[in-house]
Amino acid sequence: MLPSDPTLAINGGKAVFAENERASLVPPFPRLYPETEKRLLEVYNSRQWSSCGKYEKLLMEDFALFQGAKYAVWMSNGTTTLQCALLALGIGKGDEVIVPGVTWIATAQAPLYIGATPVIVDIDPDTMCMDPVRFEEAITPRTKAVIPVHLYSALANMDEINRIAAKHGIKVIEDCAHAHGTKQHGKGAGTMGCYGSFSFQMTKLMTGGEGGCLVTNDERLADYALRTSHIGKSLLFPEEPLPTGLECHQYRMTEFQLAVIYDQLQHQAELMQERREAVKFILEFIKDIPSIQLQKSAFSDDERGYYFFSFLLQKEFLKECITRKDIFDMLKAEGIQLGSGWGVPLYKSIFWNIPEERYIKKDTFHCEDIMANRLMCIMHPILYSGKNVLERWALALRKVMLASTK
Repeated sequence: MLPSDPTLAINGGKAVFAENERASLVPPFPRLYPETEKRLLEVYNSRQWSSCGKYEKLLMEDFALFQGAKYAVWMSNGTTTLQCALLALGIGKGDEVIVPGVTWIATAQAPLYIGATPVIVDIDPDTMCMDPVRFEEAITPRTKAVIPVHLYSALANMDEINRIAAKHGIKVIEDCAHAHGTKQHGKGAGTMGCYGSFSFQMTKLMTGGEGGCLVTNDERLADYALRTSHIGKSLLFPEEPLPTGLECHQYRMTEFQLAVIYDQLQHQAELMQERREAVKFILEFIKDIPSIQLQKSAFSDDERGYYFFSFLLQKEFLKECITRKDIFDMLKAEGIQLGSGWGVPLYKSIFWNIPEERYIKKDTFHCEDIMANRLMCIMHPILYSGKNVLERWALALRKVMLASTK
């Protein structure tokens, strides 16, 4: 099916979405559940608003089970989880931690917070996740950890990253801020390294407004994560004294946030299925257009969560002189708007004000090219719009890409 008017709206044709339709194109997020109101009132009346209350204890078990891990430790946000994972693994001053160049700045800031040096490496041009080859090239005697990021809608190649890390004695922390419920080779994201770090910030697939969680299969690492984030206290080994030298903080979550997340967890299976069906539906409309490609995951059978619905322009198939900005302008005229993620690699973010002597940056050609020229994405709420809206959305994308392809 083609749009009734193939003339681009930017050239005077009829837009796929009229001006008065655009505000309601993406449904409100997060979804609200009536049972959550009751839980929040229950928490309020309980007077136990923090410090391992009812919902924290429930989620320590239930979220771990959801991700296929043995333990889940809850914290204030997804930056503190990365920081505590590094502390629990003994990473500190003088050590190097390898991170990908495309990620939120917290992935690289966490090493800085504990006195280590982030080493920024390039990404794979198809998955946008850390390139294992670039990871291995960046290893030095000071390298103690690596933080691969499961980015947007893709999972990093954990087979290769773990193989290289084991070869060099390097600890692996998975940044799973975008990967709730995802799996690789049947293993949940976050369970393939020492730790998996999850964010529950406002835009995430699951959210408490803010929040973070570390998952692990190692009992001792779970205990260290608890202690580093709960001022040294332990639920697993309460009779044991605080290990000497383990730096601890107060990074606890509140029961109000945890109650909200608890109800969202009960609906995750249906929400993930809804997103996956929406992606499959949209791809049918553009599968024959070579100038646009869905962001790939490391393996074809990865079970993806689609935090971002992300495409990469295949520039060799675009008409001469057509740029991503031209495509964005054409799409906007049709009534849909795609973005460029964070717009720049992490080290060019307006929020990254770190002096160059405090971090190391390797060659990042693909980071630069993809963020400046190739990435087109939209966040997950669009995938809940229903088939009527999704069909028209896909047709608008098809209309513009056909006009832009050789």
